[in-house]
Amino acid sequence: MKKLTKEDINQEVFDLYDDYAHNKIDRRQFVEKLSLYAVGSITVGSLLSFITPNYVDTLLVQPDDPNLDSNYITYSSPKGGGTIKGLLSKPKDSTNKLPGIIVVHENRGLNPYIEDVGRRAALEGFISLAPDALSPLGGYPGNDDEGRTLQRQRDRNEMLEDFIAAYNYLSNHKNCNGKIGVVGFCFGGWIANMMAVKLPTLKAAVPFYGGQPSAEDAAKIKAPLLLQYAGLDTRVNAGWTDYETVLKENNIEHTAYFYPEVNHGFHNNTTPRYDDKAATLAWDRTVAFFKEKLK
Repeated sequence: MKKLTKEDINQEVFDLYDDYAHNKIDRRQFVEKLSLYAVGSITVGSLLSFITPNYVDTLLVQPDDPNLDSNYITYSSPKGGGTIKGLLSKPKDSTNKLPGIIVVHENRGLNPYIEDVGRRAALEGFISLAPDALSPLGGYPGNDDEGRTLQRQRDRNEMLEDFIAAYNYLSNHKNCNGKIGVVGFCFGGWIANMMAVKLPTLKAAVPFYGGQPSAEDAAKIKAPLLLQYAGLDTRVNAGWTDYETVLKENNIEHTAYFYPEVNHGFHNNTTPRYDDKAATLAWDRTVAFFKEKLK
C-alpha cells in the first residue's frame, strides 16, 4: 500500500483534526467525519494512523544527549496545582549563569514533543524548564487523547499560575541569570501571552498560534513579543487584528509573522501538520529573539 503523504490529504481533514484536538468534537464524531475522506486505497485506519502524533521517530534531541544535563524536577505552585513536575535542561558543564526559557505545552500535558523543545532550547545556550500542568492529576498519561481529557479537568487560570510559579522557580535557580522568556504552543501560546500580561519583569514572550488576551489585559504587557501564526489557522488568527491594535496603541514592542499555507501546529514535527520550512524559520527566529532579549 502506498504510504500517505501530506499532499494526499484534503485540507478539510486537517481542519477536522484541529476541531478534534481542541475538543470541539469527540473521538466518535471525529472518526465518523473522517470516514467521508476514506476513498480508494485510503482507509479510516490509515488516515487515523497518519494524522496521529508519532513520538517514536521524531525526537531531534535525545533525552540522554551527552551535551545536556536534563532531569525532572518539582517546584511549588501554591496558587495553582500545588506541586508541579517539569523537565529542567541546560548545557552540560556550563559555568556561567544562563538566561532562562519556560517552555509551555499544548492542551495535552508535557508530551515528548514539548520535552524535546525544552532540550532544543537548552542546546542553544539556555536553561529551560518545561512544566507539566497535568502534575496534580498524575502527569502526562502517555497519550494525547487522555492528556486532553485530563487537561479539561483543570482550570486554565490555575494552570497559568503553575507557569508563573515556574518563572519564579527559574528566577531563583542558581544556574539562571534571572533574565527569562517564555515560548508556548497552542494553549501554551495563550499562556505565553498571559505571562506577558501578568509578569512585568518577563523579558520576552514567543506565542506560537496562541489565543490573544483581552484588550484590557493586552495593554498591561511590558515584555517584547514575537508572535508566530499559521496562515491557515483562521480560528486563532481571527483575534489578531484587535490584539495588534492594542499593542500599537500602547507602544508595546512586537513582531508578528504569518507563515502562509501552513496549519495550526506547524511547528510540531510529530504530526503531518508539521511544515519543515516554516518550523525551521520560526524556531530560528525564536532563538535569535531570545538571544537578543535575554543575554
